[in-house]
Amino acid sequence: MTSPAVQEVLLAEPRGFCAGVDRAIDIVEHALQKFGAPIYVRHEIVHNTHVVEDLRQRGAIFIESLDEVPEGATLVFSAHGVPKSVEHEAQVRGFRVFDATCPLVTKVHVEVAKLHREGYDFIMVGHKGHPEVEGTMGQLSTGIYLVEDEADVAALQLPQTDKIAVVTQTTLSVDDAAGILAAIRARFPQVRAPKQQDICYATQNRQDAVKKLADSCDLILVVGSPNSSNSNRLREIAEKLGCQSFLIDNASQMKREWLEGVRSVGVTAGASAPEVLVSEVVANLNAWGAKVVREHQGIEEKVVFSLPKELRSAAPASNG
Repeated sequence: MTSPAVQEVLLAEPRGFCAGVDRAIDIVEHALQKFGAPIYVRHEIVHNTHVVEDLRQRGAIFIESLDEVPEGATLVFSAHGVPKSVEHEAQVRGFRVFDATCPLVTKVHVEVAKLHREGYDFIMVGHKGHPEVEGTMGQLSTGIYLVEDEADVAALQLPQTDKIAVVTQTTLSVDDAAGILAAIRARFPQVRAPKQQDICYATQNRQDAVKKLADSCDLILVVGSPNSSNSNRLREIAEKLGCQSFLIDNASQMKREWLEGVRSVGVTAGASAPEVLVSEVVANLNAWGAKVVREHQGIEEKVVFSLPKELRSAAPASNG
């Protein structure tokens, strides 16, 4: 096979882990250090196969139902957040609980609770079945309605329209969400939009970086797992801009034929994908003939979210 003509690999900046993912993984790691294995985690802590498998091998047990958690266990809620019913069940059963919900998702939950007390119903923009959507909608027992697209907005039947507010999943495509929000405003002019957009800074920054990459590249590889919402959005954005793009969980899924006729390859990673996976993709590209690897300048993220107090002072568990 002839060598591909790849001249350059451009690395998106920013890419990979965001502050919320860093914090969530740190919570599981510190809990394992302080309390020892097993630590139970409701749902995948973040949507990345590599991260979940690494933590599983170190003693994390990932569950979907609290029925799977034994009495007296330590339980971590995933970065996506959980419904109020799950919080209540965990409290009633007396688990030691650490909440790894991303603070930006918690901000949405707090806003929902505040406006609900003021008599608002809600329209939520998001993907049905995604754990973050289930967690946010589960903050209320009634009065919150999901829309996934503009057709859902047109079909929406609300019991009252005097006091309605919009919230969104934090990992949506900024552009897609803008179209849906415009449709909501057109149909319900009095709707209350978030003071600050719910789509998180990290999601927006990674999407902006991919748009810049698409201008310079023939092909974009997005490192991320298939169930990662923000990773899927990165691939879609590149495709919409006319740049061929593939979502890959790791370097083993790369196909050499993708590089035929390609001179410039962009590489990025979803907010739950570790940098080690990016390094392996770049190593493959180098082995296949890529000559230059450089960072594509972008926003430097300096956001850090602190750990729960009990874990900040955690001493590692004894290995004896």
